[in-house]
Amino acid sequence: MLDPFLLPTFLGAGMTFAGSLAVLACTRILWNDNDLAVVSGRTMDWPESTEPILTILPRGLQRDGGLVAGHSIVAENPAKWTSKYGSLATTVYGIGTADGLNEKGLAGHMLYLRKTDFGPRDASKPGIHAGLWLQYLLDNAADVKECLALMDDVQIVTVEAHGREATVHLALEDAGGDSAILEFVDGKLVVHHGAQYQVMTNDPTYDEQLALLKQQDFSHPSSEMPLPGNVNATDRFQRAAYYRALLPKPQNERETIAGILAIARNVSVPFGAPYRDFGIYNTEYRTAINLTNLRYFFELTTSPNVIWVDLKKFSLAAGSPAMALDPDNLDLSGDVSAKFQPLEKAPF
Repeated sequence: MLDPFLLPTFLGAGMTFAGSLAVLACTRILWNDNDLAVVSGRTMDWPESTEPILTILPRGLQRDGGLVAGHSIVAENPAKWTSKYGSLATTVYGIGTADGLNEKGLAGHMLYLRKTDFGPRDASKPGIHAGLWLQYLLDNAADVKECLALMDDVQIVTVEAHGREATVHLALEDAGGDSAILEFVDGKLVVHHGAQYQVMTNDPTYDEQLALLKQQDFSHPSSEMPLPGNVNATDRFQRAAYYRALLPKPQNERETIAGILAIARNVSVPFGAPYRDFGIYNTEYRTAINLTNLRYFFELTTSPNVIWVDLKKFSLAAGSPAMALDPDNLDLSGDVSAKFQPLEKAPF
């Protein structure tokens, strides 16, 4: 029998920056019980390019959680820190991290959640704008438990752009197979913590998604079983959970990444598909992460090639340069670790 609470959890995140922040819808999947490697994946869905740049961020970088493109949006008590761990981030409009992996095997994904409410500003806590929420955790935590402990010390602050608030939630996982979903509902942080939380999309809130999933009987899977097939968050959640539970045991890394990307493609949004009041949107890119071996795979939907990055091939020591690669290049294929170029300074 397929236990719906042992199914993967994909996320849908909302943030778009154009000097500011907007929203994104997505899916996240975690495969942490295959006895070979902990792997995760996600889709990034949005009607225009988020200008994703694969960026290597070394240790020792000075951060200001209140800065967006050089402008302070947290006027009082912005969080400031120095990155403890190096990471690989997929940036969004150059001012935040939508997806990433750090050198300790911690990974995270930012997705959209309409019901997010960070609550009123409490200036007694250092503030971090939503675009740097994930990067703050990648910079400072080695695993999911450390991420959760860090949340006690800061407050996430939303940003409004293009008439929409940056209402986002996070999915986190680590090389030990642990997982957590972090949502702010009615101003309070709600955490779903455990290896069983393997799939995540967008609205409704995670507890409601789990309740809806529990109503489905996937105990006798077959090709005749009707599955929800639309692009809304609930349908994607249930479809990803169903196929995630059916993944065969992999024999090597190639099969684990293929398995994750197969599901990500199944829940991707085709070009031209409508999505509620967001209008027309589609999947812009897909990622897959091998947390065990620190490899990051990236697939742009307008490119025929999957590329990947081996984080262990980079110097992440303090003082090393930040490095970047634009994946929007049809000539890129396979291991692109050697193609990164140093930056004069980190993007944030």
